[in-house]
Amino acid sequence: MAAMKALRFLVCAMAWIAAVVCVAWAFGALYFDFPTAGAPMAFLFVLVVMAAVIFVRGNLLKLGVVFGAFALVALWWLMLKPGNDRAWQPDVAQTAWAQINGDEVTVHNVRNCDYRAETDFTPHWETRTVRPSQITGMDVAINYWGSPWIAHPIVSFQFSDGLPLCFSIETRKTIGQQYSTLEGFYRQYTLIYVVADERDVVRLRTNYRREDVYLYHTLASPAQARERFREYVKTINALHEHPRWYNAVTSNCTTSIRTQRAVKLRAPWDWRILLNGKADEMLYDHHAIATGGLPFAELKQRSLINERARAADKDPDFSRLIREDLPNGN
Repeated sequence: MAAMKALRFLVCAMAWIAAVVCVAWAFGALYFDFPTAGAPMAFLFVLVVMAAVIFVRGNLLKLGVVFGAFALVALWWLMLKPGNDRAWQPDVAQTAWAQINGDEVTVHNVRNCDYRAETDFTPHWETRTVRPSQITGMDVAINYWGSPWIAHPIVSFQFSDGLPLCFSIETRKTIGQQYSTLEGFYRQYTLIYVVADERDVVRLRTNYRREDVYLYHTLASPAQARERFREYVKTINALHEHPRWYNAVTSNCTTSIRTQRAVKLRAPWDWRILLNGKADEMLYDHHAIATGGLPFAELKQRSLINERARAADKDPDFSRLIREDLPNGN
């Protein structure tokens, strides 16, 4: 009898914890995403739920009202649709898309801005034609701006007959909008794949934002790199026609790299996909990056490219110069 009472108490406690979490999420959804008067609507929602908890009789009925209210908010929230027709910041004003003609892929809206400072730049959008058959490999840059647990990956494809082409998965912000981790859990930003020159997305971070960038050669074969390139091209075309919401957990700069692959081809889940500041360590452990036989700590130190990037700056040979002395072998 005592055991049954303890079990019922535990189940009831867990249900109420879940209810509180649901109410907190719904409050945020209304506060951030309700079109007008989000804050009053969010507080009104909480007041209505509290009134129900106080005046409705019976725990099961109380919980039913709470979860029912949450379900209504969640249903409304899931119906919110992203769009491409907003007043976007200049660095994300265009979305990349590609035309495929046999071995030629023509990528439109490749970003290659002329920077004078982080927020002072002249936007340039280029059209580049590349041949996947000439892909020789794939590199990944890991970019840190604060916590060692959180980073931003940039994937760069190398071509034997042209400059590298980068893909950086980011939030598409409107004019005046700033990134907030909390707001990133809601529907405040759309997802954008910025396709760019390395002198844009890499140099922006090393030379103007003064963030730490580590560059690694992956051990992907040319055939594997070509397959990954096709995945990116397929995704940019899909997003160009059908925008998607960014989400700080389910659809961010790292999880999107994994989910753009077919389910059967995805790597096993690893906690470092979410805490992506450890993504390079994950790649090292999975034997996915060139190490030169170095232990991880030494490899990471060798892979910091900030000084080389600042020295190269606007040099047309920027991509080669930032790779000098990077380990190549296993």
